[in-house]
Amino acid sequence: MVLGASGLIGEALAGGLMGEGFKVTAVARGFTPSQRDLFGAERIERSFVGLSPAALAQMLSEREVQILINCVGVLQDGPGGETDTVHRAFTEDLLSALSLLNRPVLFIQISIPGASPSDQTAFARTKRAAEQAISRAGTPFVILRPGLVIAPCAFGGSALIRALSVLPFALPAREAAASIAITAVEDILRTAVFVARKWADGERQWRVTWDVMARQPVLMAELIAAFRRRLGGPSPQLTLPPFLLSAGARAGDLAAWAGWRPPIRSTALIEMRRGVMGDPQPWITATGIAPRSLEAAVLGLPASVQEKWFARLYLLKALIIASLAVFFAASGLIALTVSFDAAAAILVLHGWPASLANAVTVITSVADICVGIAIALRRSCRLGLIAGIALSSLYLASAILVAPELWLEPLGALVKTLPAIVLMLVALAVLDER
Repeated sequence: MVLGASGLIGEALAGGLMGEGFKVTAVARGFTPSQRDLFGAERIERSFVGLSPAALAQMLSEREVQILINCVGVLQDGPGGETDTVHRAFTEDLLSALSLLNRPVLFIQISIPGASPSDQTAFARTKRAAEQAISRAGTPFVILRPGLVIAPCAFGGSALIRALSVLPFALPAREAAASIAITAVEDILRTAVFVARKWADGERQWRVTWDVMARQPVLMAELIAAFRRRLGGPSPQLTLPPFLLSAGARAGDLAAWAGWRPPIRSTALIEMRRGVMGDPQPWITATGIAPRSLEAAVLGLPASVQEKWFARLYLLKALIIASLAVFFAASGLIALTVSFDAAAAILVLHGWPASLANAVTVITSVADICVGIAIALRRSCRLGLIAGIALSSLYLASAILVAPELWLEPLGALVKTLPAIVLMLVALAVLDER
């Protein structure tokens, strides 16, 4: 059973283990249509963090689970969950559930590298607390600590690396010089397959922690340069000012509370500056796996036109969503306040009663504000974009009937609504995150 099978590592492990002939139950709060097709009827689609140990034990027992792989994690506290709840408390609940079973189950935990003294964030501290809970328990376990994961799929940090590689900007010196251990997702899969086959052969004495990563770390600048060569990005002409990264992280924190999953947040920036380091030699010695280097991992990725489109659009997506949210909210607020009389006067000049003109102005202004708020919130963004397209189309159609001369207005207020509709269609097209 793979918990968190909708994520980058979880999907790779669940799908890869299925391809190796193992019977896999993929579990996640939600799956994409393609993931549902991949994992089939055996998948479990439900919220599971917060279930009691007894309920978790029942889920494991019903599927006759022999190996449990936990890929669940959150970067920092937010609507998606609290780091302590998701990392430490949930892991302890899983361990309690395993103790309720009358048979051994191998527990594989996906964690993070790094020594305890350098754990500066709640993300790192709670990940380490989960490891300590596993070490204290009596269940057999394998803790895998990958570095920055490179995979054909892109999400979070791996997507940000792709986006930076197609921009003509270099990172500030501090971030560019950070040491990063990379991990090809195939190496995590090969490790899981190795352990699972040993378990199937009857080997039960598992209590190991492995750093699963390339032999040598690279600088963040070298990592981005490797992707730049692969995707054909431009040579960096300018260096991003450090304050811009910090401002982007704060904006990411704000976006996270609106339900989004931005790649750059305060925790991500701290972890990147700290670097990602580990010692893969014990893992290499125990498994005989030769880890892929940065060059091999990147060369194994597709570099087709759709990959380049994704990299170029990734950061623009945030700008598009933010611009549309501000556009609707600001236009509605302006019409409802400082420009209320002017907006209502347009209808009055075309024969509308003043009371009706005022009412329509209030209704449309409030509608604009509601659309802007809906677009800003991840959960309602799709509905907000559809409503924005419908509302803008209604404005255009009404103008043809009520005030067709506005189409000839020198600043082209109505004409500019057409590209705004197109931009909303673009936002709908790139809205999916997984």
